[in-house]
Amino acid sequence: MPELPEVETLRRDLSPLLSEQTITHVKIFWPKAVAPLTPRQFAARLKNKIIKKVERRAKMLIIHLTDGNFLVIHLKMTGQLIFTPKKGGVIMGGHSGPLGHTRVSFNFKSGARLDFNDLRKFGWMRLMTTEALEKITNNLGPEPLETLTKSAWEKILNRYPQRTLKQVLLDQTLIAGLGNIYVDEACHRAKVRPERRAESITTSEGQSLRRAIMAVLRHSLRHGGTSSRDYRRASGAKGGFHAHLRVYGRGGKPCLKCRRPITKSKHAGRGTHYCAYCQK
Repeated sequence: MPELPEVETLRRDLSPLLSEQTITHVKIFWPKAVAPLTPRQFAARLKNKIIKKVERRAKMLIIHLTDGNFLVIHLKMTGQLIFTPKKGGVIMGGHSGPLGHTRVSFNFKSGARLDFNDLRKFGWMRLMTTEALEKITNNLGPEPLETLTKSAWEKILNRYPQRTLKQVLLDQTLIAGLGNIYVDEACHRAKVRPERRAESITTSEGQSLRRAIMAVLRHSLRHGGTSSRDYRRASGAKGGFHAHLRVYGRGGKPCLKCRRPITKSKHAGRGTHYCAYCQK
């Protein structure tokens, strides 16, 4: 599933393409993708609406419409957005799974088209009012690169002292946008093991982890995200941060710092990577 850097990269890539596009009609091929609205309701409410801008919150894309409502998109496991201009090549971003699994298609007045392709059908689109959107976003934790202050971070670590760092950092209600890749990478940079309980983290270790989270996210954004499996930017290019991963996906390979093998285990239901020597 794309995490904060991947979704933010996709937002940056798609934003100039979608801005000021007028939606003429929408086709829905998988009704559950737009539930609880029916396909007819969804299409009717989007007809003739103009896209004003594209934002991101956590792992969601938020498209602002001229009527004050929002089209919210979550790619989940295999979601992919494919922009086809009237002239020129296809531009796609998200997962690079097989085409031919279009669930929703948006046609624009310009002659361009945006398709939501989703092989496993876990992704979704929702039309939301300001109140509905706030109800979701208010239940999310702070954005790591915007509102993760020292005091906010201390509250996060103290909220569930018996939980492990991995459990805390994957909880979107505590901190938004992190997933398996960047939790493992941040813990390695901060020299703490992801299985450590939150209550065992010292003040200095906690602040080191906070800085590591922000640093690894910024580093990934500079390289367009991570293509550890099938993620692609809107240009179709792979995310470049894969070459900079220190532990994630490197189980059994030498640690880049101490050269001892990276440990891979399963924790919190997720594959977890760390260096048993460098991380305590």
